[in-house]
Amino acid sequence: MNKLKYLCPCLFGLESVLSGEIKRLGGEDVQVSDGKVTFYGDFSLLARANLNLRTAERVLVVLGHFAVQSFEDLFQGVKALPLENFIGEKDRFPVKGWSLNSKLASVPDCQAIIKKAAVERLKEKYGISWFEESGSLFQIQFSILKNEATVMLDTTGAGLHKRGYRRDSNEAPIKETLAAGIIDLARVRPDSIFYDPFCGSGTFLIEAAAKALNIAPGINRRFAAEKWPLIPPEIWQEERTRCFDQVRRDASFIAYGSDIDPACVSLTEENARKAGVGSRIRLKRADIKEFSLQSEGGIVVCNPPYGERLLDVKQAEELYHVMGERFVKGRANYYIISPHENFERIFGRPATKRRKLYNGMIRCQLFLYF
Repeated sequence: MNKLKYLCPCLFGLESVLSGEIKRLGGEDVQVSDGKVTFYGDFSLLARANLNLRTAERVLVVLGHFAVQSFEDLFQGVKALPLENFIGEKDRFPVKGWSLNSKLASVPDCQAIIKKAAVERLKEKYGISWFEESGSLFQIQFSILKNEATVMLDTTGAGLHKRGYRRDSNEAPIKETLAAGIIDLARVRPDSIFYDPFCGSGTFLIEAAAKALNIAPGINRRFAAEKWPLIPPEIWQEERTRCFDQVRRDASFIAYGSDIDPACVSLTEENARKAGVGSRIRLKRADIKEFSLQSEGGIVVCNPPYGERLLDVKQAEELYHVMGERFVKGRANYYIISPHENFERIFGRPATKRRKLYNGMIRCQLFLYF
């Protein structure tokens, strides 16, 4: 089979980080657009991407892209796709997706049309009139934006942010993929000293340790495409072996985490243990007023309470002011995510750089202090 076209959606603001990841894994003809990155590769890259990508939400195979002005266009466009190259006569092929700024506004109708077209295509290819759909799962996904349809197959299953270590979380967790993106921007290295004084459920600490030790985020989980008959199991075995071989066990990385809530400290400890990085993380219960660096040249990354969710705005602003006092200029690099429009004024100094990001549905800024 020729090289396939893949599409990885990501959180807005992380496109450049994700494209860098994909290039390092060997992706070809990498193209970036809002909220997604496309590239080409073989089945080995499919497995490698699922196992290793830290900021992608999932890995999709692009089957086709075509203009749609009517449901008939959608039907004919899908029916022309070589679905039989992937979907067997007993396999499952449910449909889901979205439509935005399109004449085809009804998502349920789009789902029904795509399903019907897929059935008609496969009926002709296999010479059967009924599909039991008891085999491997080939989740068909579609997107329709401004009357342009993209039809894909999901190779991942549960989203890539589900690493397996955070079954429990505090009230306002940051998504693993967003945390990993910020960790990448912070240039965490195998010898970094890392801090998070608002550790919550430990996501920043764990993602930083995993990046420093080069532990693949998907190393301990399974993916939908592992059950696809057309991908030899040896490919997944080889890529997993590669992941284990590339772990930096000799890294000197250490992380220090704290939180005013003892339940968060306990939760972080448990999650770090599940992630296999517990020995690299030092934890204690502490107020931000007690924060101090262990040495010069560390990296501080944090997601302080915003006011919208955990504390009222006044309390959040008081925290920002204290942070400005405790985060001593010039002693470390600081990366702080906040939606507050006046964060820099309250913190006490302007950021070296700012970057727009989204934490869930909350539009934020990442404030960088070098």
